[in-house]
Formats: sequence, structure tokens, C-alpha cells
Amino acid sequence: MPPNKFNRVKHSLILLLLLLNDNLHFAQNAETSQNLETGFPNSKHDLCFKLLPVNWDEGFPLGNGMIGALIWKRENSLRISLDRADLWDSRTPGEFERPEFDFAWVAAQVNKNDYGIVQKLFDEPYDREAYPTKLPAAAIEFEIPNCEQVESAGILLKNAVCVIKWRSGIKMTSFIHATEPYGWFKLEGVSGQVIPKLSPPPYNKIKSGTTFSDSGPAGNDLSRLGYKPPVIKKEKNQIVYHQECADGFSYDVSISWIYSENTLLGKWTVVPDKSYPLYNQSDSTNAELSLNIFDDKFNSHRKWWNNFWSKSSIEIPDSILEVQYYRDIYKFGSSSRKGTPPITLQAIWTADNGKLPPWKGDFHNDLNTQMSYWPGYTANLLEESSAFTDWLWNCRPAAEEYTKKYFKTAGLNFPGVSTLDGKPMGGWIQYSLGPTVSAWLAHHFYLQWRYSLDKNFLAERAYLWIKDVAVYLDQISMRDEKGNRKLPLSSSPEINDNSINAWFKETTNFDLSLIRWLYGAAYEMAEELKLKNDMSRWKMILNEWPDLAVSETDKLLVSPGFDLIESHRHFSHLMSIFPLGLLKWEDPSDRNIIVSSLKDLERLGTDWWCGYSFSWLGNLYARAKNGEKAAEALKIFSECFCLPNSFHVNGDQSNSGKSKFTYRPFTLEGNFAFASGILEMLLQSHNGIIRIFPAIPWPNASFRNLRSEGAFLISAEKKEDKIKRVTIYSEKGGLLKMEIPFGKTFRINGNDSYQFINDVGLIVLKTGIGELIEITN
Repeated sequence: MPPNKFNRVKHSLILLLLLLNDNLHFAQNAETSQNLETGFPNSKHDLCFKLLPVNWDEGFPLGNGMIGALIWKRENSLRISLDRADLWDSRTPGEFERPEFDFAWVAAQVNKNDYGIVQKLFDEPYDREAYPTKLPAAAIEFEIPNCEQVESAGILLKNAVCVIKWRSGIKMTSFIHATEPYGWFKLEGVSGQVIPKLSPPPYNKIKSGTTFSDSGPAGNDLSRLGYKPPVIKKEKNQIVYHQECADGFSYDVSISWIYSENTLLGKWTVVPDKSYPLYNQSDSTNAELSLNIFDDKFNSHRKWWNNFWSKSSIEIPDSILEVQYYRDIYKFGSSSRKGTPPITLQAIWTADNGKLPPWKGDFHNDLNTQMSYWPGYTANLLEESSAFTDWLWNCRPAAEEYTKKYFKTAGLNFPGVSTLDGKPMGGWIQYSLGPTVSAWLAHHFYLQWRYSLDKNFLAERAYLWIKDVAVYLDQISMRDEKGNRKLPLSSSPEINDNSINAWFKETTNFDLSLIRWLYGAAYEMAEELKLKNDMSRWKMILNEWPDLAVSETDKLLVSPGFDLIESHRHFSHLMSIFPLGLLKWEDPSDRNIIVSSLKDLERLGTDWWCGYSFSWLGNLYARAKNGEKAAEALKIFSECFCLPNSFHVNGDQSNSGKSKFTYRPFTLEGNFAFASGILEMLLQSHNGIIRIFPAIPWPNASFRNLRSEGAFLISAEKKEDKIKRVTIYSEKGGLLKMEIPFGKTFRINGNDSYQFINDVGLIVLKTGIGELIEITN
């Protein structure tokens, strides 16, 4: 049989075997590293402690994208703080209905140097009003004898279950079902006196000395929302808590339990009267409580998580970074699921301290939501990542209305700070109502397409979103004296904070990077869809925008003539390096700019960085192929800016002087940007070229089934500084381009090297759908 025909038959047989396996994309068992056979995290990655946490933000996190829980100790009781993603007070301040709610009017005030009125109308309501805001649900408490005397406590990541063992012999097992809106608990070795108690949020209690002036990191009292007292119904083995909120919205918390033979078994749920419209609630928990039901539910829950962990895995010799990575991927799987709202600042772990959550737990689309979804693509978690683009698409009508109202254009922009239903919340309007928010959001539509090669998604969603943004930017732009396009006003988050000087008359590199990327992506998508007229239009408009502003020393500026002169938490001016990839390390002139810009960050220092700054820096250094500095930045994040439960809390908690920000508002984007940084060190595929181990400082590392652009699943192993094997599964077929990971001598599928090397050091292969390729030394 001819070799090519033999290989095709071989690949067909392999594909058939894979189809018979539940884990189609992950069954490269004989072809991949033996160190990563299962793909599961192991015990060293678990959250395991000898003490119970005593603060809500250090609690043990459980979740399924829609409902969440934090387990901790308050006073002498074990407390389970309950949350649900679609509990929102969506009332909006009246100022957004005023005629001054107009981008042109704001520009006029800036040009008149009269900015106080703008701040009063559109910034101050964010602090003045308690709403709109994410809401907590309630909490369950158990009075455990000698609650503080714990033998072990924490989360077993593999099965997403919290297990606490007391020295007295009492044991608690708790989990939130992976696909059903129920949390479960089992307490063994307890007396009949231990029963659950409900602790409602203090919506009706105003503490003495309370001041209502800050909705930022410190938060403020829930009582400001002005809700009616709750209705709580208690029966023998059930509690139902009903809370009327505002504008007809309400929700219920239900707890039910049984007690038998020293075991307390129960479940809880949170149900709003108006659910998130994309949520398809699976509820098969109508049977009476029993130990068998608990075991059945745990088994189906565990099966989902087993499949989740099978999607990809990594192994690196730095235990601190590897542990943080798996804990962050656990949080990603817990907080983002298809059909649920996407990740907010705290996702499904809203503050349980009697106050509004930090920054109202909102959707911050000027950095936070975007960073939160960076790792989902390479980690092969496209379904979980789709929660973000699904939500954006669902909010599209609201965004179009906002665009017409505020910007007076057709097309599409999106609020930089928004409610669950996509309405603006205000705040520092340079960013909360920024002119290029939807372009950064468009990047995730692009990534979802490039990593999946889903043609329907491209035609029916991704291109339509990007096209509408392109139309909006076309209409809002104006011409400068040279005939180049520019924005009427521009900004760079969060340079100059909320002063009038945060508005720039010249288009900033932040905005310009997004605009130039957007039109380039629009051209690429139109080409894929064979829309020649659109291709011509987007190319013409792209050429009318200026190049990025670069200093005489080859570093990126904030805007033309404006240099970053002090340490700052946002690297907005470096968007063109990461995540957009407009500047390419392989291009010598681009490389000079990348090197100079990163050196400038080092020169300015880290005094005013947050935790996510170090995560972002890790990604930037990975793109610059500097594994040593990438690992260093990510380790600082993990060791200095995370609580013991791995939550990112913005400020430096180490007292080591890494930042002068030492506060601790919990937000999630730093965690997920960290995971992205690890993945960027292991595998890169931007601009359609796959790079294996592009930025690792260790001689040994391996990964399994990481996903690249072009819908390839890739596994690789490096030992003693040599790449031993690369295995590629081509999900959709098509052209594979890869930097040669070996020397010039290598084998493809066991055969002698073919002439697949082009003059720029790439392996170029045409692959078939479902084809499996092994490249070895």
C-alpha cells in the first residue's frame, strides 16, 4: 500500500477509535506524554488547610456558573455564603435619560475646559446611588461544636467538592452540582441539634456611623437599597426565604434537609422570579432526600468535572506556578458555563459582609471581563468561554440603543461598565462610556472563531458584531489637519484617573490599537466569507488611520506627544503587543519597540501596580519570548497578590513592597490573566503560526491538548531542554503552520522528514479533518 494511502487509512482508524471514546479530542493516549495521562489536577493542587477561613473573601469557593458558594467560619458557626449570577438590582440613575447624555456634549465641555458638570451628571451617580448592583443571596449557618478545631479543610479540585474534617470526628462534604441549580451538603457524626439556619443579607439594618460615600473597593451598606423586610417561612425540615427587591424583581432561597443516624443531609437553591434569558435550568431533583440521591447527584457532578479536566493539562517544574494555574482553571470552570452570565468582577462569589460588593460586582468591560476570558481559548475551554460572547450577543439590542442615544451613530458600541442586561452604569466615563469598548469585546468574537473555525459562528455572529463596530467607528471618527482619521475624544484606561486630563485630543495608542486591529480583523473575516466589497471598504478605512505613536527611543507612547512618566496599574498603551498582537516579535522593527516599551515599564517600577498588572506583564514577556521574566512576574502575582484561597485581591498582601496598593478588594481578572500567562509561555498561535514552548525558562515541561488558532489540539513534551514529541489533532482540517520545534532533522508520523520546511523556518502541512499528526526528533 502506498505510504500516503496507508497514512490516510491509519488516520481514519484512529478517528473511528476516538469517536467511540467519550473524550474524542483527548484520547491521544499512546501518542502523548505519559506524565499527563489523566489530565486531572492532583492533590498538590488542592486547597487544603488546617484552619477554617474567617473572612468571606478567603472562603472555599464552589460554583457552576449560575450559583456559587463560599464556605468559611463566622464567629462560632460554619457559614456557606450563597450567590446566584443573575441576582441584580438593575435600576439605573435618571441622569442617563437627560439630553446631556451625549458624547458630543461631553466633548464640548472638555473643549471648554468645563468638566465639573460632566462629572456631576455621569460620574457621581455611580457613587451616589447604591444601584445598579449585583446582589448577594443569603447564607446558611451550622453551629458545629468546637467549630475551630479542624483536622483538615479545603477543596478537592478534581471533583469540585469541599471536605472539612473536625477533630471530633464530624465531617462535612459539600458541592454545587455541575449542571443543576442546587448546592448539597452532608454532615456526618453530628447530633440532631445541628440543623441549618438561614442568615439573610442585612437589607433592612443600617449600622450606626454608616457613611454612604463610596461604592469603590470598600463598598457600602446593603441597607441603602431600601428593600422591604423579607418573608421567611420555616417548617420542620425546610426554610424558604423570599426577598422583594426593586422594580418587581424578587428571589427565593430554599433550604431543605433530613436527619438520620448522626447524618444531616440537605440541599439548597436560589431562584429569582426573572431568570437570565439564556439559562436552561436543568432540575431533576424533585425526589425526596436520601443518601442514595446524594450519592447519585455527586456521581453525575463528578462526571462533569472529570470531563472538564480531561480537556487539557499542563506540567511545569515550578510548583507555585503550576498550583496557581490549576486553581485558576478550577475557578474558571466554576464561574463560567454556557447559558449562564459571564464572569463579573467577583462572578458568583459576591461579598458577604453586609455591604455592596466591590465596585458593585459589575461588568467592567474596560479590562476585567476581557482579561477573564483570555485563558479559555488555549486551555481548550471554548464552551465555557462562549458564555461571554453569548451574553454580548444577547445584549446587542441594548448596546445598539445605547450607541444611538449616546454616540448618535449607527453600528455598535457597548458600555464599559454595564449591568447584567447591558445597560450603562456610569462611573469614570472616559472608560465606562469609552468609545472603543466594543472593539475590545470584538476581540473575543474573533478568538472564539479563530480557535474553533466555526463557520456558522463566523457568519452569524462574529463578523456581524465586528462589522457593526466598524460601521460605528467609521461614523464617529473625524479628520485631522493631515486628513487622517481620529476620535473626537480619546482615553487610555486609567491614565490620569477621572480628571479632564484623562481625555486626549489625539487618539491614544489604546484606542488606536483597537481600531487598527478591528479593521484588520474585519478584512480577514470578510475575506473568509468572500465579501469583496466589504474587504475593500475595511482596507480603505484602515489605511486612513495613523500608525501607532512611538517615541524617538522606539517605545510606545500613551498618545502622540504624551509619554507614560510614572508607575501605573494599566498597560493600556501596550495593547498592540498583547493581547492584540499587532506588533510581532519576529519583525525586527517591531521587536525594537517591544523591547524598549518593556524596559520602560521596568524603569517606571511597580509602585502603583495591582495584581493584574503582574499577570498582564507575564503575558507581555511571554510574547517577547522572555520566559525568565514571564515566570518572575507571574510568581510575584501568586505570592503577593492572592489570598490563601487563591483569590486575587488587587493590593500587595506580602508586605514586601511590590506595590504601594495594599488594599484587598477581590476581583477575578488577575487570576485568569495569570492562567493566560502560563499558557502563553507553553503555546502561542497568534497570526496563524503555532509556536511550541516559546517562552519557558525550564528544561522540562509538557502539556496535553492545548488548543491553537486553526482548531488544532496540541500536545508536547520537553525533556532536558529538548522537545521530544509534538502531537497535533486537526479538528477542522486546513493548513497547519508551525515554527520548527526541533532541529532540521525530524520525522512526521514516523516517516523521514518531508520537504515541508519553507524559507522562514516553518513546517507547513495541509491537514484533513480529524487527522492526527506526530512530529518527533
